[in-house]
Amino acid sequence: MDPKLKEVSQLFDRFKASFLRNDFDNCSNLLSQLKVLLTGFRSLPPLFADTPNAVHELTIARDIYEHAVVLSVKIEDQDAFERDFFQLKPYYTDACNRLPPSPQEYPILGLNLLRLLVQNRIAEFHTELELLSSAALENPCIKHAVELEQSFMEGAYNRVLSARQTVPHDTYVYFMDLLAKTVRDEIAGCSEKAYDYLSIKDAKQMLLFSSDQELLEYIKEEHPEWEIKNDSVFFQKAKEFAPCKEIPFLQLINQTLSYARGLERIV
Repeated sequence: MDPKLKEVSQLFDRFKASFLRNDFDNCSNLLSQLKVLLTGFRSLPPLFADTPNAVHELTIARDIYEHAVVLSVKIEDQDAFERDFFQLKPYYTDACNRLPPSPQEYPILGLNLLRLLVQNRIAEFHTELELLSSAALENPCIKHAVELEQSFMEGAYNRVLSARQTVPHDTYVYFMDLLAKTVRDEIAGCSEKAYDYLSIKDAKQMLLFSSDQELLEYIKEEHPEWEIKNDSVFFQKAKEFAPCKEIPFLQLINQTLSYARGLERIV
């Protein structure tokens, strides 16, 4: 075996051993070393040089970046996820004719779609979706993300939250928890504007919690300005703290008249 390839393989074995032990700090250090060593392989993107060990090098590099993506989820680092995903993506697109399919491809592609949904990057979500094949769209991991987006856009928040129980891969739980928080924050923001108060029972149902204790913990951590008394949640303080924006009506009138005069001159 080529000495460089052997060094990468041995270091990657150490990385996987640390990964199984959940020693993520050591994983991060080893991953940095692995990425540096991979720069010495001319067979990798963007060069794709036809070297004697090209297939082996491409395969191990793809495996390393797949583990890097999963590691970023484990350590809850969304920036690292984005960087590692974009380093991995060419192995699924440009090198697909030179490598056998990876069993991790669809779970990771679905995970990226879920990340874009959590970050409310809907345009990019649909762009990535357009790049997938019809076979990929039928994969449970991809379908899970697509159905979530549809439920989110329809405002069917109960379906969004219940989808956590049916995730197709355990790595999805992190982003599903973030999505659940986004959904509850959206409902909470609308509730405090629409109501002066809600009973504990109604607030629990509206915010899709299963117990009073979960609701009270959420209020304590996320909305300490809400008041709880007489078995009800009062939003008055939140409304007092909310900034009141003045409408620049004179400016709007002047702009409208200016547009009208401009139209008259055109006619």
